[in-house]
Amino acid sequence: MKKTAIITGASTGIGKAIALELAGHYEKIAITSYHHPEELKNTRDLLEHLGVECIAMPGDCGSYAFVQHFVEETVSAWGHIDALINNAGCSAVGLLSDMTVPEWERILNTNLSSVFYYCHEVVPHMVKQHTGRILNISSVWGEVGASCEVAYSATKGGVNAFTQALGKELAPSGIAVNAVSCGAVRTNMNACFTSEELADLETSIPFGRMAASEEVAAFVVKILASPDYLTGQILRFDGGWI
Repeated sequence: MKKTAIITGASTGIGKAIALELAGHYEKIAITSYHHPEELKNTRDLLEHLGVECIAMPGDCGSYAFVQHFVEETVSAWGHIDALINNAGCSAVGLLSDMTVPEWERILNTNLSSVFYYCHEVVPHMVKQHTGRILNISSVWGEVGASCEVAYSATKGGVNAFTQALGKELAPSGIAVNAVSCGAVRTNMNACFTSEELADLETSIPFGRMAASEEVAAFVVKILASPDYLTGQILRFDGGWI
């Protein structure tokens, strides 16, 4: 049976890199993104060029209705889901007192509620199969918190606790649930920082630089290929930063 995967936030950055890295291991990959539909098409084209059957559907991962539709379409086309990678995320840098309620809700829905929505829809299929892999892309800020990124830190802390709890819940069904706690990674999420600020950041990382999206993707594939006894873990990937 050909292996299938769902990846959220797959138009750019870490999500796109994961999709391309998975191409050598999974024959069918469904991808989605909200803000970059053209880049999503580009990821689809690259996957198809690599011989992967791809479903690409733009939509808001913070919308339960969209998530239901996307998962239903994927299962209808392929019959099963072997791996779910919850990668979609967003942030906002600034003082908590300056944050608006809509901004808080946007970050909460995108980073945390989406993880619940996708797991809620995918888990029953994996339980029926008695196998599956769920991997959530988290952050070191979910472990230690970051000044001026309170909402982002809170949601990633929620993802970590969600991962650990769901890992325990699904272990009897043979489903592994883990998270990668990323440090600083060179993605568009860092566009709000100047080159000088990024250089200062890199000096604080023992490895001397930020990670590339492709490095995170390679790590993700190794986790997905690990025995399912590896579950409920928050696996830090930060160059020794924290």
